[in-house]
Amino acid sequence: MSLISVIVTTYNWPEALNASLQSLLSQEDQNFEILVADDGSTDATAELIRNRYANNSIPVKHIHHEDQGFRAGTIRNKAVACSQGNYLIFIDGDCVVFPDFIKAHRRLATKDYFVPGNRMLLTKNFTQRILNERISLHNQSATYFISRWITGNINRITPLIRLPMGPLRLIHPLRWQKAMTCNLAMWKDDFIEVNGFDELFQGWGYEDSDLVIRLIHKGIKRKEGRFAVSVLHLWHRQNDQSQHDKNFQRLMERLHEQKFIRAEKGLDQYF
Repeated sequence: MSLISVIVTTYNWPEALNASLQSLLSQEDQNFEILVADDGSTDATAELIRNRYANNSIPVKHIHHEDQGFRAGTIRNKAVACSQGNYLIFIDGDCVVFPDFIKAHRRLATKDYFVPGNRMLLTKNFTQRILNERISLHNQSATYFISRWITGNINRITPLIRLPMGPLRLIHPLRWQKAMTCNLAMWKDDFIEVNGFDELFQGWGYEDSDLVIRLIHKGIKRKEGRFAVSVLHLWHRQNDQSQHDKNFQRLMERLHEQKFIRAEKGLDQYF
């Protein structure tokens, strides 16, 4: 594996996106590109990327479409279609990563496996302080995070622990739960084979679970990323979940349909 493509999904929160991009530009492993998958933001996001990230040694591409409601799967497909790497890492634009994030994902990458990482959740007040004071979370020590956990600003600190785990990473090869695009990696060829995200999942909910289930149906197994790759997830308001039931019903139907592998409306539209 050489170049990695990091897909960063965002919508109208340039302050959080800036924190996320700053953490990515501070990586120990710099052999990757960044594609900002912008789900219809106003001009502030484009201005941020143009003014601060146009001339970095790590390429930052801005992939944007019009705001027609929550279409995260669609904009991620469009970003992957523009990517140059052969390995994909998906994160959200309100996630901050540690300096070893890319290096650890590269180390975990294995043929015929996808890798979900885990996350730590920040409170609303702590998130506001981080953004207002422009605190570089990715440069803070373990002691800093332990103290924030003790004071209730972070929900847990176990993702900070680094453990080799070895074969234990492979003990749940068919588990699709809690594999989310705030921290999820896979080979680009596998993503193409299942036709990416299915854009029939309109509105918030389960487009990432559907992707993982179809990967499993194809024979791609889960390799656990916890205790190796974690992200700091800034607090954000809950998305509109009016499509939850419809999306969940479609997901459950596909879960038990072993032959369903390729998205009906997916990545192939953009090639």
